[in-house]
Amino acid sequence: MAVIVRDLRPDVPADTEGFARVRRLALPYILFTSDSIRHDALHMPHEARYRPLIAEEDGEIIGTAQVHLAHDSTEPGQGLLNIYVRPDRTGRGAGRLLLRAAEQYLTAQGATRLLSWVLDEPANRAFAERHGYRSSRSAHFLRLDLAGSALPPLPKTPPGVELRTAADFADDPRPLFELDAETLLDEPGDVDCAFRDYEAWIEQHWKHPLLDRDLTVAACVAGRPVAFSVAYTDGGTRYTTAMTGTARAHRGRGLAKLAKSHSLYRARVAGVTEAFTGNDAGNAPMIAINKWLGYEICATEVRHVRELD
Repeated sequence: MAVIVRDLRPDVPADTEGFARVRRLALPYILFTSDSIRHDALHMPHEARYRPLIAEEDGEIIGTAQVHLAHDSTEPGQGLLNIYVRPDRTGRGAGRLLLRAAEQYLTAQGATRLLSWVLDEPANRAFAERHGYRSSRSAHFLRLDLAGSALPPLPKTPPGVELRTAADFADDPRPLFELDAETLLDEPGDVDCAFRDYEAWIEQHWKHPLLDRDLTVAACVAGRPVAFSVAYTDGGTRYTTAMTGTARAHRGRGLAKLAKSHSLYRARVAGVTEAFTGNDAGNAPMIAINKWLGYEICATEVRHVRELD
């Protein structure tokens, strides 16, 4: 049968699980579950105009696309699309059809610049270039074997610093929101982003089904978090770092390394066997921390950009 493209139905488990399955096969170094796909579809801010798409062949979901505007950027007109097809279902036209639908939708929403992450593999890059996209910055996926490798000794906690988990902020997570908003401003990338809406952050991030509040560790000074490492888990043995950062006034003290180290120690005790993280290729401080922790690069992706006339 021919491949068709349609909208994801977030309240249909077969759709969300099929979407997650494609992503797990194409991107095994990122955590995806049926619940996380549903959550993203239902809780992305309205301004993002989020539209998840699936490509289906004979009733089987073989391709996916996350499509939305960079609503939290200071620069208007930027559209984001990430397209992935099951590795064993390529060559059927799913990627091309998803790209066409995504571009048409973003153009109708006013996008004039399109950005897409593409795995750094010949076929993927050639596909992007054929459709008018040029390569930009790169980022790495890294993996740590928590079951089979030793972690370095925990760094010494500096005087005046206390370690807490996100669970300790359950009654009032606003201090974590404020730290997240500050560190996001310095996150390397093609698109500048900012968290401005606390209630939206609560719905989209604090209530995310993958967020593990017991493994998310913050270094606190006078009771306020000044560095943190945010942990996501899939409910099983896999863990990923969603964000690690330090408030500007407290950088240079090793607090990000401290928080991430304690998070990983906690994760191993909790039964996690695989840890993943991501690094912008130009983020030297985090690259150094992850190398010290024992992470190894397992894949690379390249941001591709298309300017629309």
